[in-house]
Amino acid sequence: MLFEDPQHILLAALVGLLLDALVGDPAALWDRLPHPVALLGHAIAWLDRRLHVPRPRAALLRGTALCLGVVGLAAAIGYGLTALFAALPAGALASGLAAGVLFAWGSLERHVVAVARGLEQGLEGGRNAVRHIVGRDPQALDRHGIARAAIESLAENFSDGLVAPLFWMLLLGLPGLFAAKAINTLDSMLGYRTPRYLHFGRASARLDDALNFLPARLTALLLVAAAGLAADADARQALRILRRDARRHRSPNAGFPEAATAGALGFRLSGPRSYGGVASDEPWIGDGRADLDAADIYRALRLVRRAFSLLVATVAAGLVLVSASR
Repeated sequence: MLFEDPQHILLAALVGLLLDALVGDPAALWDRLPHPVALLGHAIAWLDRRLHVPRPRAALLRGTALCLGVVGLAAAIGYGLTALFAALPAGALASGLAAGVLFAWGSLERHVVAVARGLEQGLEGGRNAVRHIVGRDPQALDRHGIARAAIESLAENFSDGLVAPLFWMLLLGLPGLFAAKAINTLDSMLGYRTPRYLHFGRASARLDDALNFLPARLTALLLVAAAGLAADADARQALRILRRDARRHRSPNAGFPEAATAGALGFRLSGPRSYGGVASDEPWIGDGRADLDAADIYRALRLVRRAFSLLVATVAAGLVLVSASR
């Protein structure tokens, strides 16, 4: 915690985690107001249209400038809000409200539940729900593929959408949180290995890899610990598959939470899939069942919910220790 009072940051983080879990992104609010991440996405799309060029070297330079400019602006906004909230009598609560808006656990949980419920209703229901959380072609997925895709997205986005922003908030305060969300959004929009974004989005993709390096590994350990507290999960297998398979994933980070989840629950994840009609022969992670269904999505949710509870408990314990030392 380099820039703010540790007690302030821990209290803000705890408030943000609880708000995100209890309220999430309420439609009644965000149907009337633009969500900050949606505004950021519109700004990135606008800059993409105006700055992108087909020439590789120019695309790389412009994409790097776009990435650094957006991240710098996001961090500056976070710094400005830090100064503003410091002058308020309930500044930590205001910071917690800002954090709760940017943490993504509540919305992720609802989307994954929607996939399980859709799958219970039929194949098309599952396909319609899963398209909101994965980049692969849902029409190419059968029931088992939909279930695996939902569980993989749950594990990966628990790391990217919650643990990583929280990690950088605890380290750098609101500037770290805002910068982390900006990097994550840039990567989700520009960080593709397609002809258009191979060069233009390279800086966004590489920066996102660096941002998530430590959080992804911490998330995996958190999931192993959660498996140790669950009757229907196996912490030893989670650790074994984590050690063996985490680096099989094409992403340098996503394989860690996916491997821990696969091992803990006796699943086989990743594997061949299709993006935009193009087949991708990805290796399997885990050596359990691949024929997953809605019930397995609920099992994965229970595991990740335990990991979330451990995360909240860790932040709360940190706040108690810091407060007691004063």
